[in-house]
Amino acid sequence: MRLLIIFLLFIQLNAKDLKPSFVYEGSGGVTDLVYKDAKLYSATVEGAVDIYDTKEQKLIKTIKVPNIKDFAGDDVASKVYSVDIVDGKIMIASQGKMGYRRVHIYADDNLTEVISVAKSYTIAKAKFIDRDTLLIAMLSNELILYDIKNSKQLYREQITASKFSNFALNENKDEVLLVDESGELRLIGVKDGKVLKEFKGQNVDNVFQVDYKNGMMITAGQDRRCAVYSKDGRKAYYKDGSFLIYSTGLSPSGEIGGFAADEHNNVILFNTSSKSDLYKLGSHKATISNILFINEEELFTASDDNHINYWEL
Repeated sequence: MRLLIIFLLFIQLNAKDLKPSFVYEGSGGVTDLVYKDAKLYSATVEGAVDIYDTKEQKLIKTIKVPNIKDFAGDDVASKVYSVDIVDGKIMIASQGKMGYRRVHIYADDNLTEVISVAKSYTIAKAKFIDRDTLLIAMLSNELILYDIKNSKQLYREQITASKFSNFALNENKDEVLLVDESGELRLIGVKDGKVLKEFKGQNVDNVFQVDYKNGMMITAGQDRRCAVYSKDGRKAYYKDGSFLIYSTGLSPSGEIGGFAADEHNNVILFNTSSKSDLYKLGSHKATISNILFINEEELFTASDDNHINYWEL
């Protein structure tokens, strides 16, 4: 193990050290990030979605969801698990009572609950497919396509018996890459929830996060492996980290991958074709929660504290 760590440190020395170009501050630890039309949407553990104007580099709005009662009866912030935006509508999935989750839509300065805890959903992640449809993943690894207008499930599919970890939609939102605690990836058709293809062998334990861009797939593994697959099956390999890998991300082309590589919360960016390290992003003070590329030369990294770093490569 000691030799492995020394080898990894040597490899990382070849990566160019970068400092963030700007650091945003928000309401709390970041759980989810979305970028659209020069605005950055940050979901936090403090029951809020912070919205930043990235041109002006400033916070322009904070949306708060209602507080909840904890098991002791105290009033507490409702952790936000997912945020998304389409056609000016902001979707917010957050903690509800009794361990269940709820979904609000924020539009025209109004916050409306569209899924209540009465449905007993244990939502782990949710994203828009279009303005009227949500894709919802449950902790139980069930996948739900949900009609917002008519408040009904279009389907509910049990993917595996393993606990859900994460999913990532493709650019057209007709495929979703889902991963669970088995470490196996499944490509699923959004229209019917059926498994199209499986990818396995590179992770041997739970995978925390996954990303899917331009036919490339990347994972963040509990086994200290950042795995890379291509949809066509031509690529399947992993890069070692020296600590649990909690977060990962791909550039839009799929040519640059990033992962939280060590216990010091450094992020390594690498070329997914050559496997060579390109950059090391430091200055993080807490565990990395999100790596979000907006193009091939700019990205954001967020962590369990209230800071979001903006990087220019």
